[in-house]
Amino acid sequence: MTARIIDGNAIADAVKADVAREVEALVGDGRPAPKLAVILVGDDPASHVYVRMKERDAQAVGMQSEAVRLPADTPHADVLAELHRLNNDPSVSGLFMQLPVPSQVDENEIIEAINPLKDVDGLTAASLGMLVQGKPVHTPATPTGVVEMLRREGIETKGAHVVIVGRSLLVGRPLSLLMSDRSVNATVTVAHTGTKDLGAVTREADILVAAMGVPKAITADMIRPGATVIDVGTTQVGTTAKGRAILSGDVDYEPALEVAGAITPVPGGVGPMTRAMLLVNTLNAAKRLAG
Repeated sequence: MTARIIDGNAIADAVKADVAREVEALVGDGRPAPKLAVILVGDDPASHVYVRMKERDAQAVGMQSEAVRLPADTPHADVLAELHRLNNDPSVSGLFMQLPVPSQVDENEIIEAINPLKDVDGLTAASLGMLVQGKPVHTPATPTGVVEMLRREGIETKGAHVVIVGRSLLVGRPLSLLMSDRSVNATVTVAHTGTKDLGAVTREADILVAAMGVPKAITADMIRPGATVIDVGTTQVGTTAKGRAILSGDVDYEPALEVAGAITPVPGGVGPMTRAMLLVNTLNAAKRLAG
């Protein structure tokens, strides 16, 4: 048996097409196009690539975009001032901080300073608190992308046992809340570095989500035959002769293909969905801010 490969690029394109139609309708009603803004501090090559991709995504669906690129030695107070400017700019619908940031910038303070109505990454305490209460304003883009991917692929979640390996605030914890919501109705187990006999736990999963950030940590013998495997991990493990990053997921992909029923590749799996859901959140933010 060879697993069906879940094409994150194709699903993300479908999501973006839906967003583009809604943006066109908003503009047709005389409203301004939604605007996605990002602050990037420093010279991290991967961050610059991600920001350019997000700018292109926004423009492709008819949104405006603004990227504030600051030198690596920018003081914390100056980054905070830019953030407040974007918070107070009525033309900005969605706002996020590209991570990581240099050591002199207090990441937590910057994130918490984002207006929750514009927090399209869903990372502020207010956003996460509303998610816990079941009344989310903006849900984190990557976990939301995972849920949307499963829905569009027709993978049954009602009554399914979902095992999430990883408990970060970026993916594991919010995904556990989304998957256990009544609209998804899965039974969720969150495993992590402290889990005894991790393989025994992962082999119980109908849907296994790897979100550890450890290349090839999930081996084929840890997967129940026929299970759906969603690989959130993206770690650079080298570069090509042309200087392009070589990426690895958390799943040992080639052997897993022979066991899983369906699986996401890295790259081309969850990554495109993260960017697509950022656009969905920006669209929803524009609607809320417009009343």
